[in-house]
Amino acid sequence: MTKDVKGRRVLVVGMGKSGAAAIELLLRAGAEVRAVDQKPMDPVQGVAVRPQTEAEFRDVDLIVLSPGVPIDTPEVIAARHRGIHIVGEVELASWFLRGPVIGITGSNGKTTTTALIGHVLRESRIPVQVGGNIGTPPTSMVVASRDDQWNVFELSSFQLETVESFRARIAVATNVTDNHLDRHHTFENYAAAKARLFETQHPGDYAVLNADNPITVSYAGKTAGQVRWFSSSREVAPGVFLRDGVVFLDGRPWMQAAEIPIPGVHNIENTMAAGLAALLAGAPPDRIAGAVRTFPGVEHRIEFVRELRGVRYYNDSKATSVDATLKAIAAFPGGLWVILGGKDKNSDYTVLREPLRMKARRVLLIGAAALKIEQQLAKAVPMTQCETIDRAVSLAAGEAGQGETVLLAPACASFDQFRSFEHRGEVFRELVKAL
Repeated sequence: MTKDVKGRRVLVVGMGKSGAAAIELLLRAGAEVRAVDQKPMDPVQGVAVRPQTEAEFRDVDLIVLSPGVPIDTPEVIAARHRGIHIVGEVELASWFLRGPVIGITGSNGKTTTTALIGHVLRESRIPVQVGGNIGTPPTSMVVASRDDQWNVFELSSFQLETVESFRARIAVATNVTDNHLDRHHTFENYAAAKARLFETQHPGDYAVLNADNPITVSYAGKTAGQVRWFSSSREVAPGVFLRDGVVFLDGRPWMQAAEIPIPGVHNIENTMAAGLAALLAGAPPDRIAGAVRTFPGVEHRIEFVRELRGVRYYNDSKATSVDATLKAIAAFPGGLWVILGGKDKNSDYTVLREPLRMKARRVLLIGAAALKIEQQLAKAVPMTQCETIDRAVSLAAGEAGQGETVLLAPACASFDQFRSFEHRGEVFRELVKAL
């Protein structure tokens, strides 16, 4: 199908931020737009939002899926069988976007890496705009895009599974571990969705890959671009590695790991990935090192909230997977009061047993997954069923001792009790500030 949507009948499915942004772009491009959602809604951009029934998926030329809409939804499968062209919001944006793209994916670290790339490019006076899964939908970024400006996108598996011609001049994979199996059903499907970022690259593009993760290593065979590696465990070339507290670029010292202001080995890895991407985008090595030292970090990602009576409070609400929680635990020496729980994503929590036994004073359980987590962590660590985050914060504040840390790192999605992980983190911050 042609990428010219003028006069075409287009159905947008799912009315979150991405759906609304897609409607706005399509209307501007002259399409005849329809919209559906599973929930009753007011009109969006003047377009009536109808119930998501099979009949609404007929008599259209193109269907645009928001990231939250699974590709195996029955209405979507039936439409595909009828030969209707189906794309996601990121693919749609790419038809109109000006300027090259840096795309960042991964199970963990992609938000920090995306934000850090944007920070480094701005500090290096290189034109850039940042969005995607980190906040601003790509379709909303089309208007401000320019030929001489980088578009830096955080990209989830939900966004990538529907790309066709979308192209990242620089594609980054931080790591790939079990996540979103409730949506993708198998780990292989999940890893394959992320691989799309590399499969659509052209000769002359670059792939920045984690040499310590077997799935990201496999992406080297899926890209037509040139591969650059990063590693926190061994020397790699060409690329960046960590040795004896020093980050090396192509074998030469680049920056001191101790100068990286965000805690944890995983954040050294994120910094190496971001630094490599920024370098490939034209930032000078010394400017990159200087910008890293001034990076303030990302909201809801091991975010320091406050210290009260010798107890430090950290918000890692963005730890929505078990692997993200493992990385958060690893960033601290011990004395942890860890708040776990939320909406289960068909996760295996048993891998948390040993790290928690070594470092946690107590686990405070909240949300719908609390009973499953308690069963899988049985006898590894003291646990308390708190049900809600306010009870967990209250208990920790009353019992944690000087030098200890209260860490919200739930290992679960937020949608059982909160609108989003951001909402969960904001509630935690307010509760802590009110102590």
